[in-house]
Amino acid sequence: MADDSRPAGAVQSILELSAFNPAARDNPHPMLKTMREDCPVFRDEAAKVWLLSRYKDVRETVNDRSFVRHPTKAEEGSLSARFVEERQERGTSILFLDDPDHARIRQPLAKAFYARINRMRPEIEAMIDAIIEKAPASGPFELMAEIAVPVPVLVIARILGVDEARLDDFRQWSEEVILGLNPVRTPEEDEALIRGAYALDAYFAELMEARRKAPQDDLVSDMVQLQGSGEAEISDGELRNNLEALLVGGNLTTTDLIGNGVWLFLTHPGQIRTFRDNPGLAAQAVEEVLRFEAPVSITSRILPDDRDVGGCPMKARQPVWMSLAGANRDPEVFEEAETFDITRKRASHVAFGGGPHICIGAPLARIEARHVYLKLFERYPDLRLAEQELAWRTLPFFRGLEKLIVEG
Repeated sequence: MADDSRPAGAVQSILELSAFNPAARDNPHPMLKTMREDCPVFRDEAAKVWLLSRYKDVRETVNDRSFVRHPTKAEEGSLSARFVEERQERGTSILFLDDPDHARIRQPLAKAFYARINRMRPEIEAMIDAIIEKAPASGPFELMAEIAVPVPVLVIARILGVDEARLDDFRQWSEEVILGLNPVRTPEEDEALIRGAYALDAYFAELMEARRKAPQDDLVSDMVQLQGSGEAEISDGELRNNLEALLVGGNLTTTDLIGNGVWLFLTHPGQIRTFRDNPGLAAQAVEEVLRFEAPVSITSRILPDDRDVGGCPMKARQPVWMSLAGANRDPEVFEEAETFDITRKRASHVAFGGGPHICIGAPLARIEARHVYLKLFERYPDLRLAEQELAWRTLPFFRGLEKLIVEG
């Protein structure tokens, strides 16, 4: 749909839907609803990207293996092309790779990662129990700092085998490195990104070498052994980048999944009563949190050729951005889509994207969120929100609370 065909008052720029816009940062869903109804496919000429918001269009596009992902394949000057600038020297993770490199790296990494998660599930749940037991037994406390932040970073650190005495460093480096997913960074954010990236590079290079000499029971050892045996054709740089991506992605977005879920439960007392009456709904509750208020708002693909998408003609190399948050509340797919309901009949949301680039950490995030909800509401039967003014993260295209004060 061309710019001049958009209704008056409609979204004119993709950045209006991001955390740069205070209204969208507080609650993007009214804007997404209007866009989905009035202009579900539109071209942002300033950013040189298309944006999709209907479930059908988003689902078809993320699952279509013919689309590409690497920023060098995007139209020059587009928002997507800006992602390449900080990757030219360091390379990229599987997040932005295309086949055959994507499959070459992702398949052995995913196989080893999932095997370790399955073996460690009792240990993961025990770690979560211990963190929640350490939180204040009563009175107000800050849930993000006490539970939502430490759970994911400790879990992914234990899986990888990194030094748990340095969890604060890993969290800080993760916050800096994830700025690479902000295509409109400030010079100060560029400096932070470079600082975090080089710190992680140095740490993982040293750790990989140590594990080659003395393997331990962790994912880094698994991967350097697969690399050494030739079962995984991955260079040191590629392995380092992707281990770092697991560390970063494994804690920031899962922190937001935990925080968003607790906030939703505590603002929907009928749902928390339903959950307490039937803890067997825990897995279903996680899916509804993901549908209703997912940590990642947007994903993207790049057109390899000229074609129609969502009924609109598009050109090769044009990026297609997709509102996961908009698709997940599409009433054409989800009955009473604007209602948070953990008893909802399962319909496949797109919170983790789809196709070959579906989030590699999805199984772990589900395990962590499910067990946090179960343990938290068991330990605190009267948990409630304290009086506060909510502040949402300012990182564009992500959705999560900076703080959440609760009373046990």
